[in-house]
Amino acid sequence: MTRIDKIRERLTSTAKIDPNDYALNTSRNRVDSLGYALAGWLYMIRWQRNTWLMALATPIVVAIAVWLRIDRTGWALLCIVITIVWLTEFLNAAVEAAIDLNTSEFHPMAKVGKDVAAGAVLLGVLNSIIVGLLVLGPPLWARLMLWFGG
Repeated sequence: MTRIDKIRERLTSTAKIDPNDYALNTSRNRVDSLGYALAGWLYMIRWQRNTWLMALATPIVVAIAVWLRIDRTGWALLCIVITIVWLTEFLNAAVEAAIDLNTSEFHPMAKVGKDVAAGAVLLGVLNSIIVGLLVLGPPLWARLMLWFGG
């Protein structure tokens, strides 16, 4: 096997795996896929505490942005960082569930997987705070100065 053949095999080997051969339950249509996605969302709302904080923080941030009449660029940035936080939290829960499913006792690599996934959430949250301050901070400060005569 030539070097090119080895590279081609490495790049295409995953695409050759049929999930139906290994998955307990694969979606056959878009409606089923939507149902699975909604079930995942409901799981997060019911069982993941941090999701409750996000469910509280998101409408507060949106309400402040509406009140401050944020421009389209600000809205785009806020939507991106809010989505990043939600996505990382969902992926963190998925990683934890997969690790817990396959780990019956403490394993250092299971800890690494869980900690790295949690670190991704922290990174997303810190980024969202910075972007939120950059987008909402100046107009909020200006609004407060008008109220308090600064």
